[in-house]
Amino acid sequence: MFFSKNDVGIDLGTANTLIYIKNKGIVVNEPSVIAMDRNQKRVLSVGNDAKAMLGKAPAHIEVVRPLQDGVISDFDMTANMLREFLFKVIPERTLFSSIRIVVGVPSGVTEVEKRAVEDVVRQMGAKDVFILEEPMAAAIGTGLPVDSPEGCMIADIGGGTSDIAIIALGGIVTSTSLRHAGDKLNEAIVNYMRKTYDLMIGERTAEEIKITIGAVTVKSDTDTDNLKYGARGRDIITGLPKIVEIDREDAKKALDEPVMVIVDGIKNTLENTPPEIAADIVTNGLMLSGGGALIKNFDKLITENTGLNVTIAENAIEAVAEGTGKSLKNIEKLKVYASGSSARRL
Repeated sequence: MFFSKNDVGIDLGTANTLIYIKNKGIVVNEPSVIAMDRNQKRVLSVGNDAKAMLGKAPAHIEVVRPLQDGVISDFDMTANMLREFLFKVIPERTLFSSIRIVVGVPSGVTEVEKRAVEDVVRQMGAKDVFILEEPMAAAIGTGLPVDSPEGCMIADIGGGTSDIAIIALGGIVTSTSLRHAGDKLNEAIVNYMRKTYDLMIGERTAEEIKITIGAVTVKSDTDTDNLKYGARGRDIITGLPKIVEIDREDAKKALDEPVMVIVDGIKNTLENTPPEIAADIVTNGLMLSGGGALIKNFDKLITENTGLNVTIAENAIEAVAEGTGKSLKNIEKLKVYASGSSARRL
């Protein structure tokens, strides 16, 4: 079967958008942010350049994250953002009529939400559009044996959603999608800084804290690493700018409670798993992907609470995007992997 050189896989994430092109790999990995000039009604920037404007733009420039909790909250902005990203890597607009696109979406989205994603992509003029649930895409991207009769388990901790699934024979046996992931962890850090230090910080600062010194507490923790971070924000009492130096212990206190929501989601998924497949999971363990997988000690915390061996994917952040791209190698299998009637031709 002929495969277009422009087969494209897209991880349209709440925090970041990643685009995979056949034979090239991941060519876009940028924040899902768009900046629009309201007066001139034109796109100013997307991705990293737009994210740099968050919280700083004048009134006539609208800077938004058009996806919230894993779903499209602003259809037009999402379409504009995705169009700009795709034009960066496929400059010839006439080629869009010959490409096939696979888009990863959270496992808990509704059919209406799936249709919204598909409609955005079809506006690009794509020949075929397949909608693939993110845990399946992540499992393919991390190399799990999704077609095997033996069950495998993956937890993809993204920006807007945490998708947990048990997969066997090319399908999702049971899954849990929590709208509780990286963004909620950022919120927890913002709230902690406000309550503990009377410091109001922005979302970007909270994310930097999470990435730089983020960690969770585990019983077996022997970590003596006491990284520090100078958090900049506004003093709630005086209203003046202030810098507060925090350390890893602060990060642990901020993150311990919200990460347990995700751990509970993993436990609930296991509880709903058929006994035979549960036995496979005990043997095969859990694969952890997504940006949240990189929080220090998160894998150990899951092991302490479930008894499972946990492996952090080497390509944790890129797993969904790479999975969407790799799935295009076999269209017949992709039709099985893709959710319901979303995989159809024009």
